[in-house]
Amino acid sequence: MAVPVFTLHLKHHILPGRVTIGKYNGSESCLTAATTGDKVIIHNPYKKGNQVSLLNVNQGISAICAGRLNEEEDKDVLLIGTSSNILAYHVENNSDIFFKEVADGVNAITVGHLGSLETPLAIVGGNCSIQGFDWLGNDPFWTVTGDNVRSLALVDFDHDGQNELVVGSDDYELRIFKEDAIIAEMTETEAITALIGFQNHKFGYALANGTVGVYDKLQRAWRVKSKNGAENLACYDLDGDGVEELITGWSSGKVDARNSRTGEVVFRDVLNQPVAGILTGDYTQSGRTQILACSQGGEVRGYDQSSLSKEGSVQSDAVRDLFSKKQTLLLELKNYTSEGEPSGIPTNTQLLTEISVSTGTKDNPGGHIEVLLSTNNQTVIRTVTVFAEGIFEGETLVIHPRSDQVTSSLRVPLVPPKDTSLDIHIRVFVGSSWSSEQFHVFELTRQLPCFSMYTLFKGTPPTNPSSFVSFKLNERIQRVEMWLNQNFLLTQEVWSSDRDSEWNTCLSCLRDDTLLQLNYKSGTLQVATPNMGLAADIVQSLAAYLNLDNLKTVAEFPAVFSKISDCLSQVADLQQNATKMAANVADSSNIIRSLIVQAEDLRLLHQMKDMRECYNELQQINEELVNTYAV
Repeated sequence: MAVPVFTLHLKHHILPGRVTIGKYNGSESCLTAATTGDKVIIHNPYKKGNQVSLLNVNQGISAICAGRLNEEEDKDVLLIGTSSNILAYHVENNSDIFFKEVADGVNAITVGHLGSLETPLAIVGGNCSIQGFDWLGNDPFWTVTGDNVRSLALVDFDHDGQNELVVGSDDYELRIFKEDAIIAEMTETEAITALIGFQNHKFGYALANGTVGVYDKLQRAWRVKSKNGAENLACYDLDGDGVEELITGWSSGKVDARNSRTGEVVFRDVLNQPVAGILTGDYTQSGRTQILACSQGGEVRGYDQSSLSKEGSVQSDAVRDLFSKKQTLLLELKNYTSEGEPSGIPTNTQLLTEISVSTGTKDNPGGHIEVLLSTNNQTVIRTVTVFAEGIFEGETLVIHPRSDQVTSSLRVPLVPPKDTSLDIHIRVFVGSSWSSEQFHVFELTRQLPCFSMYTLFKGTPPTNPSSFVSFKLNERIQRVEMWLNQNFLLTQEVWSSDRDSEWNTCLSCLRDDTLLQLNYKSGTLQVATPNMGLAADIVQSLAAYLNLDNLKTVAEFPAVFSKISDCLSQVADLQQNATKMAANVADSSNIIRSLIVQAEDLRLLHQMKDMRECYNELQQINEELVNTYAV
């Protein structure tokens, strides 16, 4: 285990994910955390006497952050978010800087410069919206996103010297904003719960299913998954090599540091309770930044580069891993016996794979992708394990046929729920017979194209589709066909002659049998489908393949527009009803106020009979209000 450079206890329960650190007087780092009872604790280790201060918020705290908002003042500002507002608090002056209502709630806060905006902003993520507040409480930045925002980070994503905003949301999407424009999107397998930016244009992420990893631009550098939840992320150069490590705090109490390039663990420790926050700052005024790991029980441990040198378990773990690999290789070598021995398999055994689409079989009646695994000789496939994110519950499928069904081939059905490219990792256990006790394990990785759940439509497609997106395309149609053949899993490739001025392709979705038509005529490409999201994905994929930065499109989706009109009509009716309710409640409030005053006057005049009549009338009005507006 690592040896912390210091340990302290706050004697308060800390809410997970709501921990920050700030220099509120400009020089001394103070640990700040949300605790039970709608309070915020501020721990100043340099303060004489009572080092812990309490701030009553009187609302449930959903997010907390500290950062420098006013460039003219070298002091951090404490930002506290609730379900309906955000508070900017000057800790040194014990005063509010601004208090703003946020209708969409505050789920995440980050502070810094965004794009070409001159002043630093407190960027707030809520329900499908993102707002940026300056130190005066103005909001010069506002945009929308696809779902409830869970995490935010500022990263120079495109190496232009300006920060872009990385947004993680509940719809499993990572979106990169250059100010208010989305420049990139990545799809994950769960909600993104935490983000952290690195200095080398990378960023780390954590998912609700226990996955952590690092992205280098649009490419995922690595990822690992744990049965525990990743509560917090931080970055810190722990080994002094000039490259920051990804520091993760887990729900099991474990704190580990991984190399941001490879994911290799270089440091670990375990707290007595789940981790509430991971922070970095000079908490001892030693001139060196430390890692602060805070548990939900209030325990705080500090680590720096000296903690790494005291840990010998990493080297011993590496030795154990190498020894385990050695045993595995020895067992595999033993299994590779001569062809004549019944316990082994022939040395020339190969595993063959074939991926195709299927509209349904007897065993799997619905449309699916079929992976056919087979060997090139009389050996048998005993077991297959398939790992793919987002397809199976638990992300792993194990197929173990009965002994009387074991053959040299096996079919694996896959049904991706979304139109995204997927890597499927397959392990196949091959033996000489079904009763073999030793098996050779083949490992392979295959990639499914983005739109793999579509097959060529064999019927007659509609001639005038009502829902479509069309745009001018100054490209040879052969390039569109190359994109089609690379991004769809077709039974036969689609090609046309150079002389063709018109081109049509119709595909059917294996999930719901909806049609997708691609029609090219006179330099205009039409993407016809009732699914507006699919049309957007097709346009984005084609534009990325053809390196198109700007594309002027025309969209027609009558069913979607009709649904939006119905929703707006319902909203208008609700607003009208709300106005009527407010007027009725105001009238009733005036009557109630008058009756209360009258009843009090009658009590002072000792006219008890008339006073009781007033209170009876009050009770009747109250019951009418309750019955009228009961939901």
